[in-house]
Amino acid sequence: MRNLIKIISVLSLFGFYTIDAQQIVKKDTLAGTELVMTMDSKVNSALESLEEKCSRTSASTSYRDNDEDNTSTKPTKIYVPNRELTNAEICRKNPRILGYKIQITTVKSNEEANEVKSYFRKRFPNLKVETDASLRPNYKILAGSYFTKQSAASDLAKVREYFKSAIAVQYRIFCAEAK
Repeated sequence: MRNLIKIISVLSLFGFYTIDAQQIVKKDTLAGTELVMTMDSKVNSALESLEEKCSRTSASTSYRDNDEDNTSTKPTKIYVPNRELTNAEICRKNPRILGYKIQITTVKSNEEANEVKSYFRKRFPNLKVETDASLRPNYKILAGSYFTKQSAASDLAKVREYFKSAIAVQYRIFCAEAK
């Protein structure tokens, strides 16, 4: 008998907790999809009061920015016009981009490549020079880093005085090094 009374009291206690819970349907603010939750009515009222405070503060700040007229409740939309990104904005998004380098020459061995690089460094100490060995047994000697062909044109004209076969080629460059 005592066990029966204990079981009934425990079940009735759990029954009161489930009676307070209710299903709440909320709308997602971004996608607009419905979200179904089960929660206590006190928790729901607390959340609704917080949401109401948030919507009032955002609406009041947008009113102060716009006009003295407080008739609409929607915040203002800001339209940003499409424009071409600056080099700094491009670099921030992707540090390695497709740009241009000056291909000085192509040689058959690593020793020849090192000789050409040292000769180039003596003539042009301000330009970074590197070897590309991706086409072995041939080695490409590349110099500089440029965003566009036009920005490489002035250095290319100077390099062509010593290396007649120099051309500007598309190449992956580090954005921070480019001109």
